[in-house]
Amino acid sequence: MYHSCLLLVLLDLSLEVAASVSQTEIERHLDLGRDFLAKGQFQDALSHYHAAVEGDPNNYLTYYKRGTVYLALGKAKFALLDLDKVLELKPDFTSARLQRGNVLLKQAKFEEAETDFRDVLAIDPHNEDALNSLYKIAPVQEDMHKAEFLVRKGDHAEAVSLITRIIEVCPWAPELRELRAECHVALGDYVSAVSDIRSTTKLVSDNTRGYFKLSSLLYRLGQVDESLKEIRECLKLDPEHKECFPFYKKVKKVAKFLSDAETSDQTGDNKGCIDAARKALNNEPAVLNVRFLAFQLLCKCYAGTAKLEEAIKSCQDAMKIRREPGILCDSAEAYLAAEMYDDAIRDYKEALEQDPGLQRAKEGLQKAQQRQKVSETRDYYKILGVPRTATKKDITKAYRKAAQKWHPDNFQEGEEKKHAQKKFIDIAAAKEVLTDDEKRAKFDRGEDPLDPESGKHQHGFNPFQEFNHFHGSPFQFKFHFN
Repeated sequence: MYHSCLLLVLLDLSLEVAASVSQTEIERHLDLGRDFLAKGQFQDALSHYHAAVEGDPNNYLTYYKRGTVYLALGKAKFALLDLDKVLELKPDFTSARLQRGNVLLKQAKFEEAETDFRDVLAIDPHNEDALNSLYKIAPVQEDMHKAEFLVRKGDHAEAVSLITRIIEVCPWAPELRELRAECHVALGDYVSAVSDIRSTTKLVSDNTRGYFKLSSLLYRLGQVDESLKEIRECLKLDPEHKECFPFYKKVKKVAKFLSDAETSDQTGDNKGCIDAARKALNNEPAVLNVRFLAFQLLCKCYAGTAKLEEAIKSCQDAMKIRREPGILCDSAEAYLAAEMYDDAIRDYKEALEQDPGLQRAKEGLQKAQQRQKVSETRDYYKILGVPRTATKKDITKAYRKAAQKWHPDNFQEGEEKKHAQKKFIDIAAAKEVLTDDEKRAKFDRGEDPLDPESGKHQHGFNPFQEFNHFHGSPFQFKFHFN
């Protein structure tokens, strides 16, 4: 009997010690939670409040404090669960009821919010916070009905204005963001629609529908990589989602082709760039902003292959979709390569109208104007029939061919011979300039090194001495000066 009583006493003592230690630990977590909350370190505060709730699941104040942290983190769903628990444990806790009413109002749950505010006023009739919040409900509900009517009527601009006003009172209502996003889409403002749908993915957990909408909108904007990122978020929640999965496959394919084309462009692989951009176009026949990206790549890469007709056409196809500084400069460069100076100057000027500080357009415009000026006198590249990218070997070869054709000794006296002499002099001048690095650089900058008016004319230039190296070859030249 004695031993049984002693055992019970010891057991009671051990339970008291355990309870004492447990309570001490709970208080420590609450103190740390409060300190972290004061510093704005909400995640750290939350972890300590979790521990305190686990230690004492019947303490309404601990739930209330944790609910406050959830609200600071924007996690209204979890905050509401804690506030519900607080009011279950202590129904007359007006601060918690007022807090819950405000959360419900922010979520546009008007009837539930009104019930909480009226319950607070039943206990504290002069509670100003409850009165002010209660007075907001009826006008906002009326605005909601008006907004829905405006959307049905197709007055989307007015609806956006009204919904924006409602969201100021109900910022945590995902349905309002979705409604405003629909209006933005109807108005063609996809950027604003993206912002609203992105908010719904944060306001609603496991929001596969929101991620699908967000990805679709980003894709329509031509933000293919961002679209791919968001559709993957949908598949993380549901790997076999009936809308997200097929859309993911399409976006992934287009993103790869565009990425391959960009990489090829950066490495100078023009053919690879063209092939990949064409595949992107074939896989996206409808969405214009995505097709714009492919056309812009074709514009640059065709210019790199000297297929200038294709380059210009691709630029024009891109500009039918969007006329922005980048593509205008790409187009101008294609025109410049094709020696269509007026068109190049026009596009550079338009780019500068849109972005007056764009250095690429400033430098390009100067180059186009200089080349146009040169073209009005002598264009040495044209004279020899070589591109501006021609090597010295190409230039020498073209010079030999042209000189053989136009040497004055090949022509009888008269106009033909005079014409040949002029051509021959131009051919020799072209060779002199284009095979001399310094003179060629000057010419490329828009100067003519042999222009007598520029003061840079090389005295003693003799076009016929260029043929000295032909002596002894099967093609013999005889020079006669009359």
